Amino acid sequence: MEITNPKRILALAAHDRQDDLARFLGALTGTTPEPSAAASATPSLAGTSHVLPLTTSYYTATVPVWLDLVADADGAEDEDWAASFLAPEAREVLDALGGIVVVLPVTRGVAAARGLVEQVGRVVREGLGGWGWDGVGLAVGVGAGGGEAEGEAEQGEWEDLCGAAGLEFVRVRGVEEDKGKNEFGEKMGVHRVLEALEANDWDQGDIPSDLEDDFGSLEDGRDDPESLDFGVDRADFEGLRQAIWGLDTEPRADGDVDSNGDGEARGSGAQDEPLDEATEVEKLESMMRKLQAVRDMSAGLPEEQRKKMAAKAVNEVMKDL
Repeated sequence: MEITNPKRILALAAHDRQDDLARFLGALTGTTPEPSAAASATPSLAGTSHVLPLTTSYYTATVPVWLDLVADADGAEDEDWAASFLAPEAREVLDALGGIVVVLPVTRGVAAARGLVEQVGRVVREGLGGWGWDGVGLAVGVGAGGGEAEGEAEQGEWEDLCGAAGLEFVRVRGVEEDKGKNEFGEKMGVHRVLEALEANDWDQGDIPSDLEDDFGSLEDGRDDPESLDFGVDRADFEGLRQAIWGLDTEPRADGDVDSNGDGEARGSGAQDEPLDEATEVEKLESMMRKLQAVRDMSAGLPEEQRKKMAAKAVNEVMKDL
């Protein structure tokens, strides 16, 4: 399937690190973005755009990448950057985003990057919905680091800082240096960045206004765990769906029906307020996208390993609820 109108990626770096941004995008996309001198006497990547071609077994897309440079993270101008993205007039820009990638020089240390990461985190949290956002947020650490012991400790600091901002931290050393997988069997560096972007849902198609369209997808079998083909047990899947919809899964005896005979359940499973159907549908769709992403990433693995990944994904979604 070709996605003709994909969501956008916002790629950014500190104002004095545009070379890092250009080199990373060159490694990721195969072509290096060129700065523009149109807005000022000094050529800059800020306000320019690039493209990321994506091809998987399920779709092809040419994703536009918007480039930006952020002022000094320790200055007031950085607050203005976040505020500009959170202004009402920027709502359409945020709605078009499917990914955010911030490039950070690890040589400067965690403390130097804290202001920038926190401002990006503010946009993710207040403008995009935080962890509930169905896009992908990545913080890319570039440049040479310290020794092995120092690197492990510093890696943890980077992961904590970026995780609090809703971003996955990925250390990038180089296309060749990051080939292969780590001790956990995960891709590394730019290969992991590409994997995360490929697993995202880039389709920016119109959202159906009729809720019957959404409920129809639940009734025609498209939420069947077997159709996902990656080992989700039917009982676990049903429990997950019931948790999302807030329903009581226990069978009701005759005494559980009230005296008016309207069949309303009593006890902890009863709903004091009517469900916000649009919100519940959105939750279910988000869950399905996450499970589909895990399915894509586990393709080709042995059945036992696919089942483990599936169980982990279900548990993570349950925790989010």
